[in-house]
Amino acid sequence: MELDNHPCPPALGPDAPGLDVVVTSVASDAHTWNLIYLQLLLEELGHRVTNLGSCVPDQLMVDECRTRRPDLIVLSTVNGHGLNDGRRVIGRLRDCAELRSTPIVIGGKLGISGTGQGSHVGELVDAGFDAVFEDSAGIVGFHDFVRALPAGRRALPTGGAR
Repeated sequence: MELDNHPCPPALGPDAPGLDVVVTSVASDAHTWNLIYLQLLLEELGHRVTNLGSCVPDQLMVDECRTRRPDLIVLSTVNGHGLNDGRRVIGRLRDCAELRSTPIVIGGKLGISGTGQGSHVGELVDAGFDAVFEDSAGIVGFHDFVRALPAGRRALPTGGAR
């Protein structure tokens, strides 16, 4: 007897609708559970994900993103140093002509001061991120941001989410 239900959805091909997404962490963050969670969430939403893993050196992140030309770049960090690492790496990503219009977001535990939600959002958006999602409360906003991106486009729509 052959079952119609498959335990895993089929892999998406390169021509399938959806986004090509790079998920990565910053150089100082060795955590991986957050990256796996985001990869699974994005794949469940129908996107193709390249997970660069933890402790990704800035230049490797830049090189991989320039090569892959993703529709979205997602930085996740849970070690509390996302503000400093994020400010540094976003400049390097935005310095690349190929990535200037690519939506780039950061989320997770971005600081160690415990000053509360939204404390780093403005600073990171001003530095060049298209959106900032702090701690676990940001997952709903992240989900909405990703759903608002047009599939297969490599730039934010006019008036993109922040």
